Amino acid sequence: MRRTASITALSWIPSEAIAGLAKLPFRSGLAHFDVAPPDRIDTPGATLEELRVADRFRFANQLHAWIDVDDDGRITDAGYAGGGLLGSTTLSLGRDISIAAVPLPDKQADPEFGPGWVRFLQTAGGRTGVPAPRTVRRPPFIQYHAPIAWSTLALTIRADGTAEGKLVGASPFPRHWVYDTDGQLLAKTGLIDFKTWYKDAFGDHTPWGDLDSPALVTAVETALERELSTAIMRGSAKPTVRRIRAGETLVDQGDEGDEMFVLLDGVLGLEVDGRELAELGPGTVAGERAILEGGRRTATLRAVTACKVAVASAAAVDLEALRRLSADHRREHANVIDR
Repeated sequence: MRRTASITALSWIPSEAIAGLAKLPFRSGLAHFDVAPPDRIDTPGATLEELRVADRFRFANQLHAWIDVDDDGRITDAGYAGGGLLGSTTLSLGRDISIAAVPLPDKQADPEFGPGWVRFLQTAGGRTGVPAPRTVRRPPFIQYHAPIAWSTLALTIRADGTAEGKLVGASPFPRHWVYDTDGQLLAKTGLIDFKTWYKDAFGDHTPWGDLDSPALVTAVETALERELSTAIMRGSAKPTVRRIRAGETLVDQGDEGDEMFVLLDGVLGLEVDGRELAELGPGTVAGERAILEGGRRTATLRAVTACKVAVASAAAVDLEALRRLSADHRREHANVIDR
């Protein structure tokens, strides 16, 4: 019997992900940031090919794999399918011009066989076809081609047909979203480091030079949070954006406050009575309980990594949606305590 499974990473450029002079083409309208990928892929209107044609991602890494299991439940063979799929870069020069990306060869490790399971490891990526002349930190100190972006996925398939996949490595830029074998959004990278990527991701400092970067992976926020964050970021009253260094506190439990927050990049630790209950990743909406419960913070939010946070007033969001969000957060934190 053949068992199959997959895991997919989509890599895309969110707004506010680029800093410095490299942001000028985006501000001028020459280049564009990406619309966030959908919560589910491989459905009508959201297949990888349809998303690629619509210029919704920079590249995709789709690890499809299979194992053969005999009547006694022993694994007799295994192999890969799928691979990398690069998008294109659309430039607006009076009219839209699409420039194909430059792929690098997919790296697929030999399947690793264990007792009742097989593990697969695949790296895919490349660079944009648009030149990116810049100074870099090591010889030759000047680069013309764009930096390399990539993701590395691991997938374990068991003889009983169950499977588990995860993102184990990725370039520091752009954002990487991970989807399970059913095409459902599973996880996302928590931190973008454009400067490091822009200066270092070439030559030997990539998986094709035998150097990968570990991925800081965070849980996925709820659909309601994505709805609220979109309303806040695209509303008429633009939020202010704050940068917080690792270890700094955004708010302290017991403080007064009537603002709420959208975590744009990085990881925040949520603490109650000195105990960390959760780590929050990009897309999380926080601070709603102070608005709903008398204006005092019920938890401390502390930066685990450097963070970028949008700060908005309560007027930017529907109060009923905040009540639903608060109820969801109470359940999540209760589950953490129960475990």
